[in-house]
Amino acid sequence: MCFYLSVGLQGNAQDSFEAATRKIMQNQTIAWNRGDIAEFMNGYWNSDSLLFVGKNGPVYGYNTTLLNYRKNYPDTLVMGKLQFTLLQIEQISPTHGFVLGQFLLTRKMGNASGYFTLWLRKIKGKWLIIADHTS
Repeated sequence: MCFYLSVGLQGNAQDSFEAATRKIMQNQTIAWNRGDIAEFMNGYWNSDSLLFVGKNGPVYGYNTTLLNYRKNYPDTLVMGKLQFTLLQIEQISPTHGFVLGQFLLTRKMGNASGYFTLWLRKIKGKWLIIADHTS
């Protein structure tokens, strides 16, 4: 993994954000590879204001995003095995951060890959994904 870090913030704050981000992504990978979409969603903000932007445009809401994942990935064959490569992790402020990464789904039906950007916000002391643009 390659990481480009912000130099303007104190090291401890950036380290904390980076560690939290890595943990979210690790938990999502484990959940996805188990076929557990509900657990995968735990890294996201459970709010009607969650924003997910994919090939069909913007979608708002945690429940809508969860339902779309379940519709588009109905079983473990379609889900495949997920791998993330994090290209940039940057804490923008004490409560906001940005992530750029690449995903790879290895599947018998054909691999899928692309890039994503995440906007995270610290809510009640916990970093959560509040916007995800995946293409």
